Amino acid sequence: MYSMLRPLLFALDPETSHDLCLDMLSAAERLKLIKLMKSKVVSSPKQVMGLTFDNPVGLAAGLDKNGDYFNALGALGFGFVEIGTITPKSQPGNAKPRLFRLNDEQAVINRMGFNNKGVDHLVEKVKRRRYSGILGINLGKNKITPEENALSDYVIGMEQVYAHADYITINISSPNTPGLRNLQYGDALKSLLSGIHDKRESLSQSHDRRVPIAVKIAPDNDNEALKSITDALMEFKMDAVIATNTTLSRDGVQNSEHKDEAGGLSGAPLGKLSTETVATVKSLVGDDLPIIGVGGISSGDDAKAKIDAGADLVQVYSGFIYRGPELVGEISQSLR
Repeated sequence: MYSMLRPLLFALDPETSHDLCLDMLSAAERLKLIKLMKSKVVSSPKQVMGLTFDNPVGLAAGLDKNGDYFNALGALGFGFVEIGTITPKSQPGNAKPRLFRLNDEQAVINRMGFNNKGVDHLVEKVKRRRYSGILGINLGKNKITPEENALSDYVIGMEQVYAHADYITINISSPNTPGLRNLQYGDALKSLLSGIHDKRESLSQSHDRRVPIAVKIAPDNDNEALKSITDALMEFKMDAVIATNTTLSRDGVQNSEHKDEAGGLSGAPLGKLSTETVATVKSLVGDDLPIIGVGGISSGDDAKAKIDAGADLVQVYSGFIYRGPELVGEISQSLR
């Protein structure tokens, strides 16, 4: 069904198409027609971060920023769905146009800039949760918050979502919020993680529940930076690393009309770089830190490459845009 609809959807502006597709999916779920879109998904339970995932295929953050659609998306068979990135205050994001399809390369460039309705909106949506799978909530900082005050935004987010998330992701790797990626390095990273660790300890006691925390990193780090990052993640007892976010590289899209657009590149051209990052992270953390592999997964073979490189779970985003729900079933069968 999606393969028939895609040419019509792709004829529209990418952001308009995105919103329309999600609205249609939500309507199908409410009308109990979602099963017509779902492919055959294999149940293969896996324990990661102390959580049981029905299958290792997840939806990455960014598709459902505000928690408006996760019930419908989850009904397509995902073992886990990550919503956000959400910030304490609502913000419009960057000026349009800010989303570009590179069809020939099966890629996307975005400079959305954490456009979202704010954490209070998301929490109200999550309170009406019907999805029974694992739900992750991805947190970021507001654009107007100075880099040196970033911890305060993450703490506010943690306080708001802690009672409702199965796990929380700390996003410090989007290239579209000025200064955000600087939080991946040196004293800035250690200070941030120390504060997140302490806040989680406090929330664990007050809620009588320990919520795992993952940290999402960029693919544009060299081995020395990855060593520093992973050492800090383990020092402050983070529960997983998500590798990776989008890339600033334009390798593989040099012939695209959109190659000079600012923003992060995702999709097929990111696959090799992301998988190499997963492998490097695995060599640094061994079995001490679970890895969620994301970036350039457009087939079951792509997902298997991430697992072979050391990932425990995988997430899709751009591949899902190009392939639709059938990709979820294909990956689940390849990883069973």
